Amino acid sequence: MTMITLGLAGAIGHDPAAALFVDGKLIAAVEEERLSRRKHAKGEMPYLAARQCLRIAGIRAGDVTHVAIPFAPISLFSRARWHYAYRHWYAPDRAIDSLFNGNRRYRRYLKELRALLEKLHIPYSKITLVPVKHLLAHSSSGYHLSETDEKTAIFCIDSKGEYSNMFLGYGEGGRIHKIKAFHNPDSLSGMYAALTDYLGFEILDGEFKVMGISPHGDPEKYDLSELARFDGKNFRVNTRLITTVGLRRYKAKSRGHYFSRQLVEKLGPRRAGNLLQDPYVHYAAAIQKLYEDIAVGLVDHYLGDVLAESGRLVVAGTGAMNIRLNQRLNAMSKVKKLIVHPACADSGTALGAASYAIRQAGIKLEPLKHVYLGPRYISEECIDACMNHRDKPEWEILDKPHQKAAELLANGQLVAWFRGAMEFGPRGLGNRSILASPLQTGIIDSINQQVKFREHWRPFSPSILDSTADEFLPREYQDEYMCMSAPVPEYWGEKYPALVTRDGRTRAHVVRKQSNPDFHQLLEAFKARTGEGMLINATLSRPGEALICSPEDAVNMFMGTDLDYMIMEDVLVTKRAESDSW
Repeated sequence: MTMITLGLAGAIGHDPAAALFVDGKLIAAVEEERLSRRKHAKGEMPYLAARQCLRIAGIRAGDVTHVAIPFAPISLFSRARWHYAYRHWYAPDRAIDSLFNGNRRYRRYLKELRALLEKLHIPYSKITLVPVKHLLAHSSSGYHLSETDEKTAIFCIDSKGEYSNMFLGYGEGGRIHKIKAFHNPDSLSGMYAALTDYLGFEILDGEFKVMGISPHGDPEKYDLSELARFDGKNFRVNTRLITTVGLRRYKAKSRGHYFSRQLVEKLGPRRAGNLLQDPYVHYAAAIQKLYEDIAVGLVDHYLGDVLAESGRLVVAGTGAMNIRLNQRLNAMSKVKKLIVHPACADSGTALGAASYAIRQAGIKLEPLKHVYLGPRYISEECIDACMNHRDKPEWEILDKPHQKAAELLANGQLVAWFRGAMEFGPRGLGNRSILASPLQTGIIDSINQQVKFREHWRPFSPSILDSTADEFLPREYQDEYMCMSAPVPEYWGEKYPALVTRDGRTRAHVVRKQSNPDFHQLLEAFKARTGEGMLINATLSRPGEALICSPEDAVNMFMGTDLDYMIMEDVLVTKRAESDSW
């Protein structure tokens, strides 16, 4: 009997998603935000995403045999619940609730899940429901979709699951073994989130800005070690300062924050002005260094023996979106192969829960080959989107879209590029991208003025032909998913300043023909014209907007920006010239 498994993420309250496997093959994966057009889709269930996965796979709802979810009940006898209660002694309502009603969120989620399955016409009585602990789902997404015969160390770093937030263990023979787990409120990602909040950003979206600004500061100027302690074995945060609850929380304008008033007294007022100012830019540098140092220490202490055997390390969880941390882990002497799941945030737990359930059933999964797992569209649908838009953009069919795009890019134009199946995960990897020539003078200003409006200190990322990558990137940093930063030669930073951070790093996307032949063809066409085997690649979206999914979304975005050219499948879209008549 064929095992058809639907993985559904969203139990944590943000980033719901769906993934569909047939036996051990991943067929489709879609994030709800892409369809609902609400960033992170907070508080939603993955109804549209699940429906889209079924459509892509050509599978009827009634044919689903298993539903896997990345959230599971935690026993009263589990150390996690007692640790949570003990560490929240100052908020007795939280502590008591943890002990006597600790699975309330799971029970509530089951009700929401049953309603979702009914709406999808998936009979609850006929499916096997597989609850998977949240951090196990994260871990599985990295390990089981890259499984080999070698023992593989696993480091899962997340803000929170049911209670756990860090998992250190290993995978062997398809099974995941725990060495050590840490539980809330002692969260390394939570520590970083607290400083993100203090530095004036929204949690979930601001962490990458703190990471991005960190090279501009001096990590030694201010000592933040009081926020958390790692004694070479155990990790603990200072809940008098961060990851606070109840009366300890700092409140302003009726809003509670993830840190205490005591932290404000120590560090000064929460940032409201320029992030590059002292002390805030140095706080960003200090928290990034502390984050990296503790993570590397934990991996070395708990996983050093495993790494000494095989050198393979899987990193998963929302905290693994920190590309500078990933570079530090990749540089560890015992690490020979670093594997970072490209959808390491909570949306990726849809894949992880499903892959865990499938492997538990004795089926080995096919390795993840790419993340182009969403819907795709044909040129006729792109033309319809243009014709139905109120502003009636101009369009024409192209015989050679790659050559036309290369011509525009070589002439210094920005090109919105919409072709093939939508990516799963946070990056635009060549199917939903805004592209530009890295040789163009003032290109950062052009991208920001026309569409992105990003801070001037934030560099962009390159997409590089695999045949060109060896010229600039060490082989161990040639990643297909933009999951780690990489050191680059000094002359490279001088030639491509838009792509390099202040401390000489870039976040590169290496494009291989077998993974994405269409985008590879475009890069080859651009190289034939210019001699350069790379392009600047930014996600196809406006600030604060989810990655573009459909032709209608693309046309809406295009007409709402100052972009002049967009290629959707084989259709070139431009704007009508403004009329001089009244």
